[in-house]
Amino acid sequence: MAHELTSSVQAPEDLRPASPSGDRTGWWREAVIYQVYVRSFADSDGDGIGDLRGARERLPHLARLGADAVWLTPFYASPQADGGYDVADYRAVDPLFGDLADADDLVRTAHDLGLRVIVDIVPNHTSDRHPWFREALAGRGRNRYHFRPGKGPGGSLPPNDWESVFGGPAWTRVPDGEWYLHLFAPEQPDLNWDDEEVRAEFESVFRFWLDLGVDGFRVDVAHGMVKAPGMPDIGHGEQARLIGTQQLPFFDQDGVHEIHRAWRRLLDTYEGERIAVAEAWAPSAERLALYVRPDELHQAFNFQFLNCPWDADALRRVIDDSLRATTSVGAPTTWVLSNHDVVRHTTRYGEGATGLRRARAAALLMLALPGSAYVYQGEELGLPEVTELPDEVRQDPAFLRGEGQDGLRDGCRVPIPWTAAGPSYGFGPGGSWLPQPASWGGLSVEAQTGDPDSTLELYRSALALRREHPALGAGDAVEWLPAPDGVLAFRRRAEGAGDGPAGGDLVCTVNLTDRPVALRAPGCRVLLASAPGDGLPGDGAPEGAGPLGGGAVPGIKVPPPARESAVPAASGDGGRTVLLPAESCIWWAS
Repeated sequence: MAHELTSSVQAPEDLRPASPSGDRTGWWREAVIYQVYVRSFADSDGDGIGDLRGARERLPHLARLGADAVWLTPFYASPQADGGYDVADYRAVDPLFGDLADADDLVRTAHDLGLRVIVDIVPNHTSDRHPWFREALAGRGRNRYHFRPGKGPGGSLPPNDWESVFGGPAWTRVPDGEWYLHLFAPEQPDLNWDDEEVRAEFESVFRFWLDLGVDGFRVDVAHGMVKAPGMPDIGHGEQARLIGTQQLPFFDQDGVHEIHRAWRRLLDTYEGERIAVAEAWAPSAERLALYVRPDELHQAFNFQFLNCPWDADALRRVIDDSLRATTSVGAPTTWVLSNHDVVRHTTRYGEGATGLRRARAAALLMLALPGSAYVYQGEELGLPEVTELPDEVRQDPAFLRGEGQDGLRDGCRVPIPWTAAGPSYGFGPGGSWLPQPASWGGLSVEAQTGDPDSTLELYRSALALRREHPALGAGDAVEWLPAPDGVLAFRRRAEGAGDGPAGGDLVCTVNLTDRPVALRAPGCRVLLASAPGDGLPGDGAPEGAGPLGGGAVPGIKVPPPARESAVPAASGDGGRTVLLPAESCIWWAS
């Protein structure tokens, strides 16, 4: 059933983020941004597909969670060959998702709840149904795209050996014999950004949505608009595996930065600190940092962190490299664990309980690091990847083409559960476009709300503490502390903080091993721990180890019923020894 929303509906006053219209400066430097995959978030009309009205009705969940902004995946007019990333009209809402009035209502409601709104923009390619491409097929305006004669007898071979990210050749031949470039599906022809008309059109599109009130853009394939002169061959196959590992003639070319600088100049003409976020696959943290220089984009996704294995040394290396690279250009680092294109991290880190333990620990680690964090819808519920979807329901074009990406992106896009029972577990009044597992009800927002051991309440507590604690959020460094093998420990310092319960420094410890590890308590009390219930530190401690007593930390404002514990004051020998639970993360007041 749709949840009616009126202008009077707001998040509880003590949980609402700072208003976008306030005077916060550089809000993106510490923002927690929640990604909504519109098709799978909330369905208002019962057609089984999420829409803008459904998303608007569920925005109080984001405010209650503690997010600062919402990022919406494409809802533009589209044939949906690639989930909306094939855009036919950048200024229209696809009827599947509503209309422009729904988009306007969503932006206004989000702002009323203290949430900023970031929308996807897709500049590397259009849909093959876009008016420009239809003109190109008719022989007019082909300079807006990449049309080339073929090689071989009669031009029967593609112009070069480039492969589509989704598998197969990156070229398709049209009836008059020429070929057009599509680095993704054939229904997504690449635009030619050397053409001034293309640049002017996207400046106009940016202005259209900025004038409607959006607070920024997530730039899809921000590394892909410029191709190397002459479009040289690469020389071997399986090119999709090279993305993000080396500079390619079709990705991460230096010419993209001129485009980004022009967009930054445009954004800076608007009030309210409008931003742009790069989805950029770069081979190193240093190359990625080029996208966030002071005159370019505000953030870039940190895929090195997302792709990092569950390993203490590897994580420390990625954290250090990321902070060093972004600090060198004065930009914030971003941290992300999941999105709509990758296997959910609850499953990536392991099966069943192991994966969930690690995912909860990784969430606290991510939220303790300096910079901005992204939360993908459903990760706050601990949702796993759906790995057993029947072939006939899959819609990922990579699955249909093969030989490119693994084709399993549908598994992270299954509509999320809101209620423990009912049609599609509260996703909408009807079914859902992808089948939901029978276990979804027990993982729903309704089922987890109020359960102090649930992943949802862990996220709510963590985001509230992150907002309240002066050592968390923005920053450019961590202070690493000595720790046993397989354990990470670092301090976040609070500049000029008082001595109150929410003041002082914070220490984060992460035990990445599969066994408890003894450690001198690094702080005077535990603020938050990823291990639920009786898995808190101190269980089974060896002789001389101090159990951690229960009790709330006064003055720390967290959504009830928050889990917190206190450590007895340090003794003269430097403090008690505690056991860090296996595969867990703890925030300590220090």
